[in-house]
Amino acid sequence: MEHQTPLLITMALGFVMAFALGFLASRLRLPPLVGYLLAGIAIGPYTPGFAADSAVAAELAEIGVILLMFGVGLHFSTADLLAVRWVAIPGAVGQIAVATAIGAAMAMAWGWSFGGGLVLGLALSVASTVVVLRALEERRAVDSANGRIAVAWLVVEDLAMVLALVLLPALAGMLGGGADAAPGAHGPAGEGSLLVAVGLTLAKIAVFLALVVFTGPRVVPWVLQQAARSGSHELFTLAVLAVSLGIAYGAATLFGVSFALGAFCAGVVLSNSELSHRAAEESLPLQHAFAVIFFVSVGMLFDPSILVREPAAVASVLFVILVGKSLAAFAIVQVLGYPVSTALTVSACLAQIGEFSFILAGLGIALGLMPAEGRDLILAGALLSVTLNPLAFAVVAPAVAWIRGHRGLMARLEPAQDLNLARLQAVLDANKRAATKAVLQPDQLISRWKVFADLDLAMRAELLTLFKPRSAVPGERLIRAGDEAHEMFFISAGEVEVSVRGRKIRLGRGDFFGEMGLLSGAPRSADVTALDYCQFLTLDAADFRGFVSRHAELRAKIDDVASEREEMNRRQAVEPAPAGGG
Repeated sequence: MEHQTPLLITMALGFVMAFALGFLASRLRLPPLVGYLLAGIAIGPYTPGFAADSAVAAELAEIGVILLMFGVGLHFSTADLLAVRWVAIPGAVGQIAVATAIGAAMAMAWGWSFGGGLVLGLALSVASTVVVLRALEERRAVDSANGRIAVAWLVVEDLAMVLALVLLPALAGMLGGGADAAPGAHGPAGEGSLLVAVGLTLAKIAVFLALVVFTGPRVVPWVLQQAARSGSHELFTLAVLAVSLGIAYGAATLFGVSFALGAFCAGVVLSNSELSHRAAEESLPLQHAFAVIFFVSVGMLFDPSILVREPAAVASVLFVILVGKSLAAFAIVQVLGYPVSTALTVSACLAQIGEFSFILAGLGIALGLMPAEGRDLILAGALLSVTLNPLAFAVVAPAVAWIRGHRGLMARLEPAQDLNLARLQAVLDANKRAATKAVLQPDQLISRWKVFADLDLAMRAELLTLFKPRSAVPGERLIRAGDEAHEMFFISAGEVEVSVRGRKIRLGRGDFFGEMGLLSGAPRSADVTALDYCQFLTLDAADFRGFVSRHAELRAKIDDVASEREEMNRRQAVEPAPAGGG
């Protein structure tokens, strides 16, 4: 039966071994991902015993990359990407150029062709998105200015690698590839084909980005909102998966960009929606599970014998990854005017290689540019650098402290450069404040009700301590007609539907309901149901009465509001009315 269930067996063995060795690694005070990598080696084809299906594992790992990038995009925004473009774009391009040159020179010293050296250099120049994101999340640094720079840097690297994957087949012939590797690549026809390939690729990327910027924000949030309003938890989860995986697949198939980049853009599109936090919550367990499979799949590809056959070459590759491109990134960030802390953080993020490196290696071998041993060297460099990457992050803080403790070194490396980082952080903070306007804050909400509209600062501060947060899922009944009234609701995000005497009224962000329960204590006269994932602030009737008893000047205003409301109810036979919305 084994040959009929490779997917099930691979997932079962992958999760079981990853848990066992990851737990052992954590008990030994090592990063759990070391255990995940060892789990992959244990069930891979290069070690004795049962070998799981590496092709299936690689596809499962791709799902992990997609979901992880989608989750990151949910916490990113187009404004954040634009804010860091002046450091991410020149930084990534410069670092790729330096690392590629070092790798190519090293390979040519081994006797490889220039084409083989170019592929090796490109493979060593691009970092693993999954590794960086896991490292930043563990340190809660994804939302920091340094974290934003690192993530945007990786996005630029991904775009550069997409272009490289298009250009390599067209250039294979002139780079020393196999005779039939790239037909038509020589001469004028080849030059024309190359220009067409480059132009077509750039055009596809431009169309994709245009769809992301102009069409995505209108379509994707609408799709998730319809799923949310169905009231089905499962349907909303499926909608999140359909959006992330569907856009990733469409981006790769129609526009030639990577699955990971497509998923990231899907998350960015949804980031300003009120449903972004819920979408992140729904996808988080799957992100974690499939990210583990990614590390297991890397381990499965690794042939440990390369460490014995080519120890000097492995050490050289590892040196380029850990030292060469990290120093290049450090220098570039410094030249661009950012402080030592930013330079070291970006350097630590780039001190490993991952998924794109494997794709480049496979393409290089298929085109006859790179010998097969090049893939083993790249895989060895990936596994060892991923394992050692936590150490790179661990030395960032001590290194910053040491540099700042030496005035001469500090003066050369950080002459008033914190200004750039401070400005960037201010822009990112402003973007975050703008994004949170979709959720009204407590101080904004309480002013919507006439009773609380004119409170002084002291009374307002006291009142705010009485509110309690509450959330609701689509279809959840918040109030039932005939129930005893205990609390009042202020809507900070989402929409609800009020049903009373055959009429239906929608209330949204900034509105409130249930206030008659506080004013009169009468039983509820309407049903109120959440239409979206909603966020509320609630005020308990007992807390309200206590607040009023301490501030008797509110009594006259309460009597006026109660009288107005009773008169309105008699006229319209509706309770509650769309109070906050006018």
